[in-house]
Amino acid sequence: MNDTTTQMEGDPLIIPSTTDHPLYENVVEACRSVYDPEIPVNIYDLGLIYTIEIDAESDVAIKMSLTAPGCPVAGEMPGWVAEAVEPLPGVKTVAVELVWEPPWGMEMMSDEARLELGFM
Repeated sequence: MNDTTTQMEGDPLIIPSTTDHPLYENVVEACRSVYDPEIPVNIYDLGLIYTIEIDAESDVAIKMSLTAPGCPVAGEMPGWVAEAVEPLPGVKTVAVELVWEPPWGMEMMSDEARLELGFM
């Protein structure tokens, strides 16, 4: 494959998060404070937060999706996530990117979310 934008076979669709950074758990908790207005479960447990990357300068980059591309709050939800994470002590900047690959599916929900929504 010569096209550098094409995913290489074996590359993960979801880039692993920076779980070993001291700010990671606080960023996760901030993401858990954001809810999809149509679903009574936070967006982290819904599986909408795909990747949380935190670099050495404490710049936070979040890749997230939505339950559907036509979600009525598609234009607003990344801003809600940024607003939840930006005030955290130690966070320098926040960038939230909406991605559609891989498409969100119910298998991405946490067990808590499945229980809350009656799927368990």
